[in-house]
Amino acid sequence: MRAIPGLTLGIFLAATLATSSAHARKLDLANPEDAITAFRKIQCSAEDLKPVVYHWVGKVYSRVQGEADRLLFGVQGMNVRQCVSVEDPKRGKGVRMVSRELMFYLDPATGEVLKTWTNPWTGQTVDVVHVANDPVNFRVPIFPINEKGEPYSLGARVENGRVFMGLEVPLFYKNPLAGDFQEYVGNQYHAMEIFDFVVDQADLIDGSKPRANASVSWVRIAEWLPWMKMAGRNGMMITNATGQTVSDIEALPPVILEQIRNSYPVYAAPPPADDARPNETSWTYFRKIVEAKKAAAESAPK
Repeated sequence: MRAIPGLTLGIFLAATLATSSAHARKLDLANPEDAITAFRKIQCSAEDLKPVVYHWVGKVYSRVQGEADRLLFGVQGMNVRQCVSVEDPKRGKGVRMVSRELMFYLDPATGEVLKTWTNPWTGQTVDVVHVANDPVNFRVPIFPINEKGEPYSLGARVENGRVFMGLEVPLFYKNPLAGDFQEYVGNQYHAMEIFDFVVDQADLIDGSKPRANASVSWVRIAEWLPWMKMAGRNGMMITNATGQTVSDIEALPPVILEQIRNSYPVYAAPPPADDARPNETSWTYFRKIVEAKKAAAESAPK
């Protein structure tokens, strides 16, 4: 059958207008399905397999009882991520996010990436192990209905045209560097991650925009890093950083971009959407480095 140009054009325009209208509708943050979409717009993108890059800058302080806090490091970090839709016959259309992240410890005076660091408590000079966590994925997808049958809530506050979403992540688990008897003697890994996201309400509820260009503050209260060789000394570290999404990898500052190009090329893109690897942490990554050095030393010619 031969197409009729005018009719074909009319059908095309009608379909386009209908699609535009559907995309332009306002999201209702109280609706679980729309709340999932809003979550995606803050964390990644409402569109599947669209890489999104977060960048942050901050400082790391020591906190030791009986002494003044010390500025230990500057930090700059990035996370590259993407989301993919997942379906569940009972819980609806959900989302899974996959990502990998880098963070570099910087000389607080010069802003340069540190290779070594002199511990002010022990006087020992140690090699700096930067954060290179691959992957950092959702362990399970989120759905409009959770496993208890409850509707998903964004947990956000709307005020004066902006949306605020806070997230506290208490961490308490067996230390990856510990032995088999830690449940009897302690030495559990204990930390808390605190994230506060802020977006413009108009951007977030606009159904035609796949992203909300979020800003984020990040606070981390945690134990000393293993490469610092603190040997169980009293105290903790407090990290305070702020950041936002950037347009792409090339928009990252030179201090990070040069590291990606020269040493961490895989971090230019997120993991595949079906990535099933266990998540990496600073502690598991450090353990791999130590084990690799030990294996290399044992295999070296005597």
